[in-house]
Amino acid sequence: MNRHMEQCAFMVYVIIVFLYMMTSPRFIEFVCKHDDVLKCFVNRNPKIIFDHFHFLLECPELMSRFMHIIKAQPFKDRCEWFYEHLHSGQPDSDMVHRPVNENDILLVHRDSIFRSSCEVVSKANCAKLKQGIAVRFHGEEGMGQGVVREWFDILSSEIVNPDYALFTQSADGTTFQPNSNSSVNPDHLNYFRFAGQILGLALNHRQLVNIYFTRSFYKHILGIPVNYQDVASIDPEYAKNLQWILDNDISDLGLELTFSVETDVFGAMEEVPLKPGGASILVTQENKAEYVQLVTELRMTRAIQPQINAFLQGFHMFIPPSLIQLFDEYELELLLSGMPEIDVNDWLKNTEYTSGYERGDQVIQWFWDVVEELTQEERVLLLQFVTGSSRVPHGGFAHIMGGSGLQNFTIAAVPYTANLLPTSSTCINMLKLPEYPSKEILKDRLLVALHCGSYGYTMA
Repeated sequence: MNRHMEQCAFMVYVIIVFLYMMTSPRFIEFVCKHDDVLKCFVNRNPKIIFDHFHFLLECPELMSRFMHIIKAQPFKDRCEWFYEHLHSGQPDSDMVHRPVNENDILLVHRDSIFRSSCEVVSKANCAKLKQGIAVRFHGEEGMGQGVVREWFDILSSEIVNPDYALFTQSADGTTFQPNSNSSVNPDHLNYFRFAGQILGLALNHRQLVNIYFTRSFYKHILGIPVNYQDVASIDPEYAKNLQWILDNDISDLGLELTFSVETDVFGAMEEVPLKPGGASILVTQENKAEYVQLVTELRMTRAIQPQINAFLQGFHMFIPPSLIQLFDEYELELLLSGMPEIDVNDWLKNTEYTSGYERGDQVIQWFWDVVEELTQEERVLLLQFVTGSSRVPHGGFAHIMGGSGLQNFTIAAVPYTANLLPTSSTCINMLKLPEYPSKEILKDRLLVALHCGSYGYTMA
């Protein structure tokens, strides 16, 4: 039976390669027609996408059919696939220890590290930078991995230095978002391109950066559409207003909203249409979802589209879009910034309970038992799931911020129904935990929710 399956797989592979070498429309038509068969092969062995069908990665229309299978694979496996194919075809090199010649060394000045690094990176050979990086500070003899790490660490801080006006802090003060008014700096687009190059280089060479972005910006890097919940990172109150519009019947409220909104442009309010003729189109119960999405896109995407484009231009010089799509926005943060340490005892000590739960309840005891059993990666996913961030602030869980200031991690009771998953309200750091009948069911449902990512999110 296995031999028969292997033969079938080989035949399908030959046919796909043949069609792929012909016209793209026929290739797409064939894959769509035999979608179920191909999914069966990929389900049995997801790595087949990378070993034999890797050209699917280059076709978003087709890859979308298999992405849910790929993303269901362990994060560690996807990281291995990512780096295996990122570096495939590259000659072995270690410029950190054996630079080809003096011209391959990035010579930068400490007192102008951002500008001098931007200048030398823009002039450097991209192919050689992919193979390895050698950095030397002007007037200093030191070289090697330590210097490279120091360079990335310092540049991480400089990229978000307010003097360059490239990024602004999010509402909680711990993450950064492209500044819609960054054009006050005449070189801002060149600098955004450079920032993209630095993050792409860091990811290429497995160097961590000491910087964290808003969830929406990670989505922009991955090509994932933003949604109204992402607005909370820059304006929690406005995000709640959008949630209210979605949750309520606005037919007879007299809001008189139109598909045109006022937005801040260099400190002055300007009326911006959300779509052609928007000022004369009223928001109704029927079209309010479109209104909310267009408002979200205006604030989170359209307002910073040139900055996003410039950043991606630099980032994609080192990281192909086809490979980075293997991850979601939470995993991308971990790839770029590393795995934070989480003190479970501090977490437990600074957690509140509401809606009927108390610390001594059986479900709560099961919950903390499960947290103790989770891997470090899963604990980070849980923290992200509830707070929107993978990081614990300096000082521990007592200093976690919500949309309106300090807000402890909170667990709220939810009546149990079969197969119900936990959800969260990230604005108020609240985990809505059903009253599960056993620890085993609680753990199973919690892990499903964590690996489904944003599907479990709500707004308070």
